[in-house]
Amino acid sequence: MSKMASEFNVLQVIPKLGYGGAETGCYDIAHYLPENNCGSYIVTSGGPLLKFIDKKKVKLIRLPVQSKNPLLILINAIILIFIILIFRISIVHARSRAPAWSCLLAAKFTGRKYVTTFHGTYNFKSNLKKFYNSVMLRSDLIIAGSNFIFSHIQENYSKYLKFKNKMLVIFRGINVDYFDPTTKLEKEEGELLKSWGIKKKNQKIILLPGRLTSWKGQELFIEAINKVNIELGYQAFHAIILGSDQGRELYKKKLIRLSEQHRLTNQLKFIDHCKDMALAYKVSDIIISSSIEPEAFGRVAVEAQSMEKIIIASNIGGSRETIEDEKTGFLFESGNSSSLSKTILRVLNIDESTLKTMGIEGRKNIKKKFNVEKMCFSTYSEYKKLLN
Repeated sequence: MSKMASEFNVLQVIPKLGYGGAETGCYDIAHYLPENNCGSYIVTSGGPLLKFIDKKKVKLIRLPVQSKNPLLILINAIILIFIILIFRISIVHARSRAPAWSCLLAAKFTGRKYVTTFHGTYNFKSNLKKFYNSVMLRSDLIIAGSNFIFSHIQENYSKYLKFKNKMLVIFRGINVDYFDPTTKLEKEEGELLKSWGIKKKNQKIILLPGRLTSWKGQELFIEAINKVNIELGYQAFHAIILGSDQGRELYKKKLIRLSEQHRLTNQLKFIDHCKDMALAYKVSDIIISSSIEPEAFGRVAVEAQSMEKIIIASNIGGSRETIEDEKTGFLFESGNSSSLSKTILRVLNIDESTLKTMGIEGRKNIKKKFNVEKMCFSTYSEYKKLLN
């Protein structure tokens, strides 16, 4: 294939570049495209991930695309039309609803191909909200991040699906080189444990990562730990709830109160932030994803397996696709603290060599199905098909 033949320019539009799944996906594709001689452009309002973008490869344009204000959506659309024409953009890829409306108008006006990624189960209490969400289905190509999301779209938005739109699943991918257990040093592990206030590691560590919000199931986790302690008659491990309350101070106070009620103050620690998540997984023995509502994909389960750690997750949403139950991890009955505590007890009783085998299987599973290279290649291939 000649160099010219493969060149096209892609503009991705996302409200903010934070550390979530949609954002890291956008970031990964943006850096993959230039490797395949395609132009890569991002329009966003800002965010912490911006500082990691390679400005030589990816052109960044700041616009207030996070706004839901109809007037701003219209103004953004007009600016996007100019961006599309000036930079000769061939494909516009929207990753969120408000900017997707601006992108839809701009792509229609300029006759460009339009792609959307449906990242989550947006709430739709009213018909107006459903109409607002439907912008994600008004594209030439709809990408769902998991089979769970694919089914969710078909069940709830069938009237917006036209025969001409193509819809497919491209699993989100993670960087398996970053989430690799062999890259961490013992010295770093020791420093992290010290910062968590764990002096020496003679007990297992159970980690629940994720922002502090009720649907992530932190209360359920605390109840389950209490049940494990009652069952064992002593405190056999350290537990860490790792995540920021993002301003939900009342919820955090509620969790701390619950932990005090169950006399878990010495055993359970709340950590706001960890800048090296791979290291957090490395020092832990069991990782929990206790969401009481379905995760669209559930990065925790995938990252934990990539780090060869045992994952215990709710049997709903994306986790059912990313975990091979009893082979690379364990699924428990969603919303049921007794089911979670029984599963934790079960894992605590498994011998080390079995745990090690499960860890190795887990990493194999992720490298095969959920690595970032695979996600980028699939997306790039779909872009090419659209243009041909």
